[in-house]
Amino acid sequence: MLLASSNIIKKSGIQFGTSGARGLVEQFTQEACAAFAHAFISSIRSEFEFDSVAIAIDNRPSSPQMAKAIISAVKEMGLTPIYYGVVPTPALAYVAMQDGMPSIMVTGSHIPFDRNGLKFYRPDGEITKSDEQAILNASIEFTLSAEEPELVVSPKAAVAYVERNVSLFNSNFLCGRRIGIYEHSSAGRDLYSKMFESLGADVVSLERSDQFVPIDTEAVSDSDKEKARKWSQEHELDFIFSTDGDGDRPLVSDENGNWLRGDILGLLCAKELGIEALALPVSCNTGVELSGEFPHASRTKIGSPYVIAEFDNLAKSYRNIAGFEANGGFLLGSDVVYNGTTIKALPTRDAVLPALMLLSASKRISISKLVEQLPQRFTHSDRIQNFATEKSVTILEVAKAQPEYFLATLGFDSVRVENTDLTDGLRIILVNGDVIHFRPSGNAPELRCYAESNTEEQAQRLVCQALTNIQTSNLF
Repeated sequence: MLLASSNIIKKSGIQFGTSGARGLVEQFTQEACAAFAHAFISSIRSEFEFDSVAIAIDNRPSSPQMAKAIISAVKEMGLTPIYYGVVPTPALAYVAMQDGMPSIMVTGSHIPFDRNGLKFYRPDGEITKSDEQAILNASIEFTLSAEEPELVVSPKAAVAYVERNVSLFNSNFLCGRRIGIYEHSSAGRDLYSKMFESLGADVVSLERSDQFVPIDTEAVSDSDKEKARKWSQEHELDFIFSTDGDGDRPLVSDENGNWLRGDILGLLCAKELGIEALALPVSCNTGVELSGEFPHASRTKIGSPYVIAEFDNLAKSYRNIAGFEANGGFLLGSDVVYNGTTIKALPTRDAVLPALMLLSASKRISISKLVEQLPQRFTHSDRIQNFATEKSVTILEVAKAQPEYFLATLGFDSVRVENTDLTDGLRIILVNGDVIHFRPSGNAPELRCYAESNTEEQAQRLVCQALTNIQTSNLF
């Protein structure tokens, strides 16, 4: 029986978010996974020559079965599937790009385990928003294989990713440093300890979990904040490293166990690498511009495809280009020479490179002091989970029409709006310099709120007050 990819994808309810296709686990049937694989491969076959497709997964319980469906579909297309097992998304993307083949990562990133997703990479990097539309609009007829493939793991992606990072430094680079690895269920947890140990660090493994843990590096829980401070004291750590579920968003702490905001980490990484021009989402800390460290910074919509799309414009005028997001994911948009070694471009989010660059910078001065030397602009973010996207959109339509009235309904009685930015959601800039930004999540039914102020306490207060009053107000 012939199946049509566009019909199956439409009926599945699976949608593209800020990075990749996401949905409930039950929506990712064999038919849906196969439909996405056929549509993706068919959409790029006219641009690239390849005979293999790379596949990897995160540690979600639903991921292996989805990988089997994709591998079967790849075989049905007459191509060779290469399965790299559980590895970080940037490891898969890197080895596939070096070998000139497309790849598919089975991951829901940081969202809860009852959901999952797919990320797609062309041989030259992460797909664009126009590629997403090509996948959705492709009408490819295919048949399902009745044979379930065996998952045979190739270690190449893991090995290549470790080598990419450790080759930048001498083997004694981290001698004398005591590093904690918060492993939870991260896709890279079996790589990170070995990686840091090979550079001379004394590594302490922390809280490995047999259950999937949805770590969101943009909205770190109070319990994880307390854990880090406790671990830092208990184990006398100089640094704690962790990531989200698929290992493309870092979560790192200073020597006191205080987690760094992702955009602060990105700023410090870009500075250490000597980056000239940056592409970064509108939600990132404005300390990037205030620091004066970079000749140019472009602001984009939130989501790695938008950051990557801006690289083409930056490359016309600058040599060393990169981007990062508020979640900490660092995207290297060009080859960069560091310590006499060329780091190949990796235009997708990476968690390890920014961590290593921070450790390199902190050999001269402590991490906490590196942060203190930056312009003191503080950001905070949180979200309302299980909040219908339709409801978020309705609220923001009201807010865009009357931003001051909207803020007043949330208890901000004395604020005055200087201007608004509609690049992505609604970003309200107040006369006193504070920023409150509302945006429906592109990955899950959530309403996100970002804030920026001159103090950490004020940024936190703005987010807490806004989200609490949205939840309790009868007006919405």
